[in-house]
Amino acid sequence: MADEKLVSSDAGFLKNNVVMATLRDTYSSFSRRRAALGLSNPGTVDNISREVQKDVFLTNSMFTGLRADLTRPFSVNPLFQVSHAFAMGSQGLPPYTFVALYGTSKVFLQGNLDNDGQLTARANYRWNRSFVTRTNVQIAPGPNPAMLSVDNDYTGQDFTASLKSINPSIIEGALTGVFVGSYLQSLTPRLAVGLEAMWQRVAVQSGPETAISYCAKYKGSDWIASAQVQEQGALSTSYWRRLTDKVEAGVDLNLQFTPGMGQGGLLGAGARKEGTSTLGAKYDFRNSSFRAQIDSSGRLSCLLEKRILPPVQLTFAGEMDHFKQQAKVGLAVSIEAASDDLMEQQVKGVATPTVPF
Repeated sequence: MADEKLVSSDAGFLKNNVVMATLRDTYSSFSRRRAALGLSNPGTVDNISREVQKDVFLTNSMFTGLRADLTRPFSVNPLFQVSHAFAMGSQGLPPYTFVALYGTSKVFLQGNLDNDGQLTARANYRWNRSFVTRTNVQIAPGPNPAMLSVDNDYTGQDFTASLKSINPSIIEGALTGVFVGSYLQSLTPRLAVGLEAMWQRVAVQSGPETAISYCAKYKGSDWIASAQVQEQGALSTSYWRRLTDKVEAGVDLNLQFTPGMGQGGLLGAGARKEGTSTLGAKYDFRNSSFRAQIDSSGRLSCLLEKRILPPVQLTFAGEMDHFKQQAKVGLAVSIEAASDDLMEQQVKGVATPTVPF
């Protein structure tokens, strides 16, 4: 009994001494002042230019050839649906892909299997309101190596911390893979700054490589500007602006400063400078959306998405390269074949879960 009292008294002293009380008071005062600023979450470093790259630009939405997507939803809450994707004359898309996904407020599962046997699976889990883990696995037949990535995001009230690992392994006796950590913090209601650090080691025989970049994001009343600088000599800037309720535009600039051949053929005596700028705009109609962009390399692209009926959507994509004298065209139709009961639930506005995509 005496020993237990001695241990409890020692634990009480560690919690209630002057130093700990000062630290608690300092942290409480800092938290109150921080909450009084009214700061919001700035997002992630990966999506620092989301408004331009994903909302306005159509780089990730471009395709060529013919494509047809047939989707069959079975449930709204929990979310469960399967789809069949067909493609012909397309670059980068397999002729057939089967997709199945399932989602709740905590779990999101998706699997893609194409006609060549390549499997892509995603598994996301929301541990709590702030912490989400995202896992992506790609397995292809033949000599192609498999890929595993695990992404952890912690979303605070005014910051976001992320840790990503790609193909982590200790099988060879040492740690290999790619590890990326990032942190983005709001300093004022309009300004956020952050950094991203990368560590990679391809094999045990090769030494590790590191890289670090710094970023900043500023929000205006109807515009957002962001910039990211890498220590290797790369600069990326973007600017997004909402012109009207239905029109938004964005511009992106990428500059690369890499060591090159200087005068006299000496390596490292000069620097090679490369840059690309892109200008894009998006217009939202009542039942359709039109996006277009042009870059400094002479490529003009456009994408039109038109919903003909509630379950039917047509998509037209076109790209013209003026310098290379090349043109690409794509046409897609998407059909959602929902049952009458499911359509009735959607009309009544059945609550859908907040899936951790």
